[in-house]
Amino acid sequence: MRKKTGRITKDHGHVQEGRIQVRGGKIRYKMTGKDKPGIPLLTVHGGPGASHDYLAPLEALADERPVIFYDQLDCGNSDKPGRPELWTLERYAEELHQVRRALEIDKMYILGQSWGTALALEYALEHRENTAGLVLSGPLLSTARWEADQRAWIAGLPPAHRTAIREAEISGNFESPSYRDAMMEYYRRHVCRLERWPDCLNRSLSKLNFRLYQYMWGPSEFTVAGTLKNYDRVGRLKEITVPVLFTCGTYDEAAPETVGNYRKQIHGAELHVFEEASHEHHLEKPDEYISVVREFLARADRAGQSC
Repeated sequence: MRKKTGRITKDHGHVQEGRIQVRGGKIRYKMTGKDKPGIPLLTVHGGPGASHDYLAPLEALADERPVIFYDQLDCGNSDKPGRPELWTLERYAEELHQVRRALEIDKMYILGQSWGTALALEYALEHRENTAGLVLSGPLLSTARWEADQRAWIAGLPPAHRTAIREAEISGNFESPSYRDAMMEYYRRHVCRLERWPDCLNRSLSKLNFRLYQYMWGPSEFTVAGTLKNYDRVGRLKEITVPVLFTCGTYDEAAPETVGNYRKQIHGAELHVFEEASHEHHLEKPDEYISVVREFLARADRAGQSC
């Protein structure tokens, strides 16, 4: 008999919460719509170092299928061993497998957002038999391509902000008020364009493990100096054979042209671009996003039944 790796801490109504043992510690999860008949959807948050909170609108999909949220190790409400040797793409992708096994799920859809798309893709490449389909929102699939897109977006900032960014990257001083101002202007344009950021996004930001973020990524979204500097999986996209939906906003850090090129690498993949939206397009256009994802999952369900 397989050893149980999960422990339920709350189970009432349609919600189940608990902890799952992974390499390095225990991670917290929440499953909504646990008794629904559809193929489960596992959501994978961004960062590295954020939490699942900002993905809260995706609970709307739990009227048809179980929707699972979890905080990656050293993130949110999960254990925080603080050991950099655990901060690798491979180990974080391994968590998806451990969540699936602990919850005794045979096959699942995976929805990754930002950094979460890298983990979703990594899992799908290694566990194809357990992957029903992928939703890749604001995808990070190549750091070099991401950096190129950020340089193009930065070119549209006011001159003073461009100068502040250039000087910080030359000096290595990312604490100056001018750099912080430039960073926030960039975020307002390309991360979340809402005048008032939703509480769920603010909760994730308040929990951000910046040490982890800086170790794997860098001091900001557009200055990459961490262990993901050379990350690239574009060459392996052609290996994906399950249904795939790419999403991005017109002002997304993951620029539409780049995401369109990713789509072309996967036979039959779909792309939806959210107008006047950016990286957090699931928060900027929640009704449209839920509708697009729901319809994609329904098509993928039908395709799976016909096989």
